[in-house]
Amino acid sequence: MSENRLPFTGHEKIRFNVPPFTGKEYDYIRQAVENKKICGDGEFTRRAGRWFEERTGTAKCLMTTSCTHATELAALLCNIRPGDEVIMPSFTFVSTADAFVLRGAVPVFVDIRPDTMNLDETLIEGAVTEKTKAIVPVHYAGVSCEMDTILDIARRHHLFVVEDAAQGVMASYKGKALGTMGDFGCYSFHETKNYSMGEGGALLIRDPEYIEKAEIFREKGTDRSKYFRGQVDKYRWQDYGSSYLPSELNVAYLYAQLEMAEQINEYRLARWNEYYEQLLPLKEAGKLILPTVPEGCVHNAHMFYIKTADEGECTALREFLKDRDVLAVTHYVPLHSAPAGRKYGRFYGEDVYTTKESERLLRLPMYYGLTADDVSFVTEKVREFYGA
Repeated sequence: MSENRLPFTGHEKIRFNVPPFTGKEYDYIRQAVENKKICGDGEFTRRAGRWFEERTGTAKCLMTTSCTHATELAALLCNIRPGDEVIMPSFTFVSTADAFVLRGAVPVFVDIRPDTMNLDETLIEGAVTEKTKAIVPVHYAGVSCEMDTILDIARRHHLFVVEDAAQGVMASYKGKALGTMGDFGCYSFHETKNYSMGEGGALLIRDPEYIEKAEIFREKGTDRSKYFRGQVDKYRWQDYGSSYLPSELNVAYLYAQLEMAEQINEYRLARWNEYYEQLLPLKEAGKLILPTVPEGCVHNAHMFYIKTADEGECTALREFLKDRDVLAVTHYVPLHSAPAGRKYGRFYGEDVYTTKESERLLRLPMYYGLTADDVSFVTEKVREFYGA
């Protein structure tokens, strides 16, 4: 796989992430330029949208400039208004909350499960009030939340479900692609994701009734999408909206990876399994905790993380690995403890696991191009830290 690594100058380290690269990206970007169509919704953008529709079975996939913008579109489609409440985990990236805070909503943070780091589905119903408008499950590490329970709660309380599947491309729950079970699903193609266009995302729409409105919001509030399909003679300002269309150059870069999606997925899963097997003795010795993938969930090897005894040990291990040229990283500071989280949101119930589990989680290097030897080196240094 070394031939597929992007150029890297300087002292070679085992980096935490290297953006995926197949070799066809340059050719496709050149094609986009030669097509003289590099703004939004060109041929590569249409191909990518169709690819996700065929792959996931969603009614419509709209490519966006980021997963953040995909989530903002979902908030618009849910008609989120000031004072509405939206249930979500605190252990997530800020965009999950930002998209709804921008609409004046209150994020209601619910504790997570310690096994998957996902929203604890048994606590959601207690957080529902007359102001609740939506539930936002976050599929952490490409491992699904317990969607049957979440969808049942949403149905009984007439709530929208917006799946934050930023990390979930090519993962599934009981045979259904992540992002397709709720009303809306949001994907990310940031450079740290399994498939990347640098910055980018996608909105998946389950019910066709929302497609036209989503296209209008995405095209600055106009019916420009209809105009390009020849359905109207001129496009007009129809509603509020913004510019959520990605550059054709970015999607051309992504499409080269979608054509090799299975190969990339299998490659990452192989590295994930090597990590698990080589660190299993430390788990069995009670030194650390490895990821859990519940029955019915098919993950995508988005990340491999370990959990140490506590925050101090996590910091010590991270510095130990850094000194040996292995770049591992910690993850989210829980949103409810951040200044904006305290200002805009509230935590429902008790924070039993969110803070404690987040402080001891460490992500190990994982990317397309990471070799089996790289994994062995990383796990050797982890074992060295624990004297094993």
